[in-house]
Formats: sequence, C-alpha cells, structure tokens
Amino acid sequence: MRMRRWDFVAAYLQGELEQDEVVYCHAPPGYATPGADGRPRVCRIEKPVDGMAQAGRRWQRSLFLWLLDFGFTQCKSDPCVFTITKRVSGVEQRLTIGCYVDD
Repeated sequence: MRMRRWDFVAAYLQGELEQDEVVYCHAPPGYATPGADGRPRVCRIEKPVDGMAQAGRRWQRSLFLWLLDFGFTQCKSDPCVFTITKRVSGVEQRLTIGCYVDD
C-alpha cells in the first residue's frame, strides 16, 4: 500500500456558493469608497473566500461532487472517505481518498 498526502493551495476559492446564497462584506482597507449617501459601500461576494465561515464547507461540497461524478463511491460509515476500483493492465487497483477540510 502506498500513501500520499496533498494540500490544496487556495482551495476555498474553488468552491461555489449555494444557489440562492447572497453574502456581502466591507471592502478591504484601501479599497473602500463611499456611496452616494456618504456611507462605505459593501461588496457582494460571488465565490467563497478565505475567512468566510462557510468557505470550507462550500469547497468540500464541490470536491465531493467532483469525486462522485468521476466514479468514486462515498463510504457510508465515514462520508469523508471515497473509493474507486479500476482494472489496470489486468490487475484490479483500488484508490481510497480521505478528505479533511480545515481552516
């Protein structure tokens, strides 16, 4: 058995917000501009960004959908574990992936 580990750089930027989910935030320092009423404008977030409470979950959901579409089977006892079995050069090979998302 071989084991490998990957760390996805900027993974949170790969997620998608829920269909009707709308998130606003203040502009970063140096980018704030006042609106017509003199108050600072807010920005509508189109994709999850690092620091959002739900960003990790949104990326995890995107990853899980991709794995399922690719043919992986999700483990019933641990939904963060996926397996796929393929025949390669006449030998049955199994790939098991465990996913852990942290902030």
